[in-house]
This record gives sequence, C-alpha cells and structure tokens, in this order.
Amino acid sequence: MDTEHDAVTKFLDGNACSQAVFSQYCELFGLDRTQALKIASGFGAGMQMAQTCGALTGAYMVLGLRFGTEACGTSEGRKEVHEAIVEFTRKFRERNGTTDCRDLLGCDISTAEGSRRAKEQKLFTTVCPRFVKDVSELLNEIIERK
Repeated sequence: MDTEHDAVTKFLDGNACSQAVFSQYCELFGLDRTQALKIASGFGAGMQMAQTCGALTGAYMVLGLRFGTEACGTSEGRKEVHEAIVEFTRKFRERNGTTDCRDLLGCDISTAEGSRRAKEQKLFTTVCPRFVKDVSELLNEIIERK
C-alpha cells in the first residue's frame, strides 16, 4: 500500500486534508472508510479556522487508533498515545517549521480574503499535498517502528 501517494490522491480528488489522511489508515484499525470520512469531515482547513493543519488532526486520530488503549480513560492509559503525538508533532515541525495552517499556507483561509488568495495561488493543489505526504510518511515511520 502506497499510503503517501494514496492519501495525496484522495486529497486532490476532493477529500479534506484530514479526511484524506484519516481514511487512508482507518481500515487498518477496523473502521470503515465512510465512518472515517464522517469523523474527519470537520477538521480540514485547520478546523475551518486555519489553526492546526487538518492533515495533522487526521494523523492524530490515526495515532489514537494505533496507540490508544482500553485504559485511555485515565492519564496513565493515554501515555503511549501522547508520546506518539508529541514525537509526530515535533518531527512535522522540524520539516515544516509550524503546525498552523495559516502559517503553512502563508495566508488565513478562514477569512474571505485569505481563502481567495489561497485559491488564486493554487495553494490547495501546490502546497497542501506536500503536508498530506509528510504526514503520511511520518505516520508510517511511527506506526511501523512501534
């Protein structure tokens, strides 16, 4: 399975960044694609507020499925997933400098002006795919190693 390529293809075919990432991995954890698309549907475009990149939030959901435990209702039970998220986020920041959608794109797509600028500059097809790919590469690295 070429997860990086497939996630980017899903994004370019119209899935939100969060959906493209989360739905690419969901079946590995017993979740069907339709459910994954629904769950991740509100997280794209930095939760529609140009905050944490939607590709990252999709990855955080994958990490929850992978490293969450039966005891995840306790602080100790969330330790492994928290460690994976911290590591993942650190590595993404090292590659890209930030996790914030508006900073990654260089404009605030939660505003009409920023959204217009992103569309005019084709950021969703020229810049965002790189983040979807980076997220998938980092997920593969963490999932396979642990």
